Amino acid sequence: MSLLEQNPNIDISVLLPVRERPGPMEDCLRTLIDNASAPERIEVLIAFDDDDTDTIEYFVDVVAPYLDSKKVTYTAMQFKRLGYIRLNEYLNKLAENSQGAWMFFWNDDAVMTTAGWDDVIRSHNDQFALLRAETNHEHPYAIFPILPRKWVEITGHLSPHQINDAWTSQIGWMLDIVVTIPVMIEHQRYDLTGMNGDDVFKNRPMLEGNPNNPRDFNHVTWRKRRMQEAMMIGNYLAPLGYDLTHFRLGLDNKIDIWEKMAALDKKGLMKQWKIHELDH
Repeated sequence: MSLLEQNPNIDISVLLPVRERPGPMEDCLRTLIDNASAPERIEVLIAFDDDDTDTIEYFVDVVAPYLDSKKVTYTAMQFKRLGYIRLNEYLNKLAENSQGAWMFFWNDDAVMTTAGWDDVIRSHNDQFALLRAETNHEHPYAIFPILPRKWVEITGHLSPHQINDAWTSQIGWMLDIVVTIPVMIEHQRYDLTGMNGDDVFKNRPMLEGNPNNPRDFNHVTWRKRRMQEAMMIGNYLAPLGYDLTHFRLGLDNKIDIWEKMAALDKKGLMKQWKIHELDH
């Protein structure tokens, strides 16, 4: 992947794949932009399926004029439909065309509830960190990952696997670079809120739950690849003076590398997704 040169006038690139949700698409962007302190320093990159003409037309007629009125930079990209099972490919292409210092994976069923959320992200400009907002999931993962641009430059992508939040979160927790920020996002997913119980939600194939499947998130090949990417990022961070003691002790099985992540697991959700031993 060859990223565009960073634009010094853009701090945050919002990466948003959408599908058959024109109204929620508008709502999720309005809550994001209306709660931003400096919307002119945010860019929005949206991925549309070429067969989703209603959503594309709604964006052109309603959403684009709103973004223009707020002086928000935006890029709309049209894809031959890849489907939810290839969600990461939409995100990686959006990231490839982004210009910001931070990349923020956003959802069309998400609502930003914190005013000045962009200021919070900017306050970490001197850090290499995976920023984790609070959500109604109460899950230890960064459900809406916010990554420094350099992460994508080092690894070549946001995620090589469909389950983007799990991929980036596990790497972040291994390296002990997850920072929970005082930003609250309501994920209006059907199983959490009873909202958006549409075909998009119902027809979401998930590559998780069968580690014997070569495409499964916890198949040994993907576990090894996550370790390789953690090492790549660690090799970048070490000369900068980042403390990688947690990572090294975890590699040597001297500590439980998932202990800090588990401490945030308020609902015991990780019991449903066993974290396998490190493969290295």
